[in-house]
Amino acid sequence: MDKPEKGEPADLKMSESGKKSGKHITACLFSAAFFGALGSSFIYGYNLSVVNAPALYIKAFYNKTWIERYGAPIAAETATLLWSITVSIFAIGGLLGALCVPLLVKVLGRKGTLLLNNIFAIIAVLMLSLGERAKSFEMLIIGRLIIGVDSGVALSALPMYLGEITPRHIRGSIGQFNSILICLGVFTGQVLGLPELLGQESRWNFLFSFLALPAVLQLCVLPFLPESPRYLLMERRDEAAAERAFQRFLGKKDVSQELEEVHAEARAQDNLHAASVLQLLRSPAVRWQLITIIITMACYQLCGLNAIWYYTSGILREAGFAENIIPYITLSTGAIETLAAIVSGLVIERIGRKPLLIFGFSAMAFFFSLLTVFLNFQNSVSWMPYLSYICILAVIASFCSGPGGIPFVLTGELFEQSYRPAAFVIAGTVNWLSNFAVGLLFPFIQEKLQSFAFLVFVVVCILGSIYLYFVLPETKNKTFIDISQSFAKINKIPVPTPGHEMELVLSITPDSNGKVQDIVKMESSF
Repeated sequence: MDKPEKGEPADLKMSESGKKSGKHITACLFSAAFFGALGSSFIYGYNLSVVNAPALYIKAFYNKTWIERYGAPIAAETATLLWSITVSIFAIGGLLGALCVPLLVKVLGRKGTLLLNNIFAIIAVLMLSLGERAKSFEMLIIGRLIIGVDSGVALSALPMYLGEITPRHIRGSIGQFNSILICLGVFTGQVLGLPELLGQESRWNFLFSFLALPAVLQLCVLPFLPESPRYLLMERRDEAAAERAFQRFLGKKDVSQELEEVHAEARAQDNLHAASVLQLLRSPAVRWQLITIIITMACYQLCGLNAIWYYTSGILREAGFAENIIPYITLSTGAIETLAAIVSGLVIERIGRKPLLIFGFSAMAFFFSLLTVFLNFQNSVSWMPYLSYICILAVIASFCSGPGGIPFVLTGELFEQSYRPAAFVIAGTVNWLSNFAVGLLFPFIQEKLQSFAFLVFVVVCILGSIYLYFVLPETKNKTFIDISQSFAKINKIPVPTPGHEMELVLSITPDSNGKVQDIVKMESSF
């Protein structure tokens, strides 16, 4: 084993067995995944659940402020409107954030975008925490909008960053940090919202103050970690910086194979500049990748889990559970979600993305069907509500086994570098519009269909599973070029032949030092 050179980064000091296996996760890579997700995905998940516990206190604050301003209680219709705006404007902010991502990642890079995004989080914390003291419910609404922008940026920039810094044999596992921290954020919001903690009338604004902690932790750690080496090499043309980044993330000195893989991807692309959304929509080479991402991301939101989160308390109340134990039952749902996401992250590289997605959606369809049956008979048998509760847990676990995180991993995997930012814009747009649609439409669906409302989600899950079975290739342990070429036949694009590959090799131009890129060692990605 070679001894580390003097001054060599600590990340390069690794065991001989680690070098041979190449399967380890370095401290640098783990830190990037964990702290990147902590200041991004965790905040998104936390905001999905944090408004549930203090809802009554926030509405009371709105009414009190209205009386102080206008001398009369707020009208019921106005109160409902203000609360609906407070909840739903989070999704509008998310959409705005997703639309900003291509410009931000182009100018600031992946890591730089995540760091800048903390500014939105901190501004939102101030607005949400001080709104009551300032006697301004407008500050809460604006704060929810800004934290939505933060989440919209995070859910696009983070999966892009994680996908580009991770070796392909663990890309799925590292990508699942996004899902795990979302679930952990939801669970943390539920825990802190308990009446014994911050779910009290005198403390509810501290629930929003807590958001500053993950943002500050990310600001303290992420600046010391490398930028995406793919971004540095393909967009900044800085091979030396890309090499150093690969060395730190992978924990080894010789990263020539990884650099050549990126060079091969660059040579295979018609355009190294980031494509616009319109160019992505018009490109026949990525048509079915785009359709797949749109359908997968739509199913991610329309499969019914948001309906479970938004209306868990109402569902449990209808199922016959006592009011005073509902918060603790809701807490168990967050714990199951987090556990299932962790298990998914551990097995994704063994089982693969496609089987986990199909299993997750199929299992959700099955348990939604059972839930419909149990809800229809809950008044007939005393123990039937408990079966309804078990079905809710099973739906959540099924979602987190695959559909809860893999769509974000796939968005980064199905597109090569130049198309990736635009792909995340479209995926983010579909994600947030679908999120908004579920929150807006499910109450009306539930009112019309009553206990049969969840059958709508059964149809979505089944159709999603069928599409993925026939169209989606397995992306486990494949390069980005391999994945793109898996769609070549369905896109009716010719697969490069060995002769064409040689043309790409011979077309390499000398670099700034007059030296031709060393291609002899390149392991073909075609």
